Amino acid sequence: MACSLNDLINSQNQLVQEAALVLPHEFSRCTYNLGPIRQAVHLCLTCAVPRGICSSCSIACHTDHEQIELFPKRHFRCDCPTTAIPHTCTLHKSLREENTTNKYDHNFRGVFCRCARPYDPETEPETMIQCLSCEDWFHESCLNLRERPRPDACPEPGPMPASESPDVQDDAGSDMTSNGLPPPLISAEDYDVFVCYECVTKIDTLRRYAGTKGVIMVVRNDESGSWRTVDDDVLPAASWNHTSDDLPLEVDGSGSTFRRHSSSAQTQGEEREAKRRKICDPSSSCCLAPPASSIAKAIFECNSQDSRMSSSPLGAGDVFLTEGWRERWCRCDQCSPSLQAHPYLLEEEQTYEPPEDPDSGLSLEELGMRALARIPRDRAIDGIHAFNDMRDGLMEYLRPFAQEGKVVEAADVNRFFERLLESRQSRN
Repeated sequence: MACSLNDLINSQNQLVQEAALVLPHEFSRCTYNLGPIRQAVHLCLTCAVPRGICSSCSIACHTDHEQIELFPKRHFRCDCPTTAIPHTCTLHKSLREENTTNKYDHNFRGVFCRCARPYDPETEPETMIQCLSCEDWFHESCLNLRERPRPDACPEPGPMPASESPDVQDDAGSDMTSNGLPPPLISAEDYDVFVCYECVTKIDTLRRYAGTKGVIMVVRNDESGSWRTVDDDVLPAASWNHTSDDLPLEVDGSGSTFRRHSSSAQTQGEEREAKRRKICDPSSSCCLAPPASSIAKAIFECNSQDSRMSSSPLGAGDVFLTEGWRERWCRCDQCSPSLQAHPYLLEEEQTYEPPEDPDSGLSLEELGMRALARIPRDRAIDGIHAFNDMRDGLMEYLRPFAQEGKVVEAADVNRFFERLLESRQSRN
């Protein structure tokens, strides 16, 4: 393909700009010495061990390997320089002991969600949403946000290609990245973070707040009903102490059909809560948590406590927390321990990012001048002479093209450098 010199220069500049946007950071330092931190983690399929590597090692040490990006994982230490990975870490001179504090869920086997499927970005039309607590990734359909796409629209996925990431949602709208599918039941504007059912059941405060105001659940009245959202469903006769095991619940015989309380009863419950907040001293141990959600209680009672798959026909038990959720927790003596055991529920976590690359966005000429300034003076002079000789030879080679008005093609340039290489080899 013929192209002008200006085309080549513009193309090169565009490539430099794109590289600066994709890789703005410096990847010359492994994070192992920083200890367990929240950071982006990659799984190397080529090394074939269920371990994780940091962003720097994914580029510096495993650049030619097939990888999956697992995105942020908390309390994680890079495994690349340890004895757990057979491939040598180029950023460390000696091997380190295997990490014992890292946790490796099924993401480190290349599968995601409660359905335990691999992700193929070439065939998967659904968005995946990360759980705030376990940091696993879930399909929208597995969260009952939409119907699962038909097989012809979503072929059975294969192994995930190297360095491909899911159509992920983390503080972003699931309706923005679903490849033409209808909008999900809950969009980005409706919530701030998501927590899966399995994690909700392990955190008392989340279990207590599920289905109440600002903590959305996806539910239905019975197995044949349509999915809907609920975030203000309370038990009108709920006791005001922290324990909710004895709260009344209206569920038909088998527990498969949920009967909603009348709006007047719900209003009465809200009025009682408002009065309670007025008379309760915030600095005391009085619990300010809202009355428990009746449908949430029904779901938690039906779902198996030791299974990743939901068994209740009323809903999966996942929750979607709306903006400002950290400020709404009750901090009484009974609620605080559950929150303090999971600090990310109280304060936003910091995720490590590699330092900015000072060479990012520089042209090849600028990078060459920087490299030249870093080498000894005598070698720099030799390099300048070699560059000048190459430049003069290239100008001499291209002069006939300019005189005859001929277009310089890629093959012409390649031919020049082949001759230059042959000449250098003959001299040696």
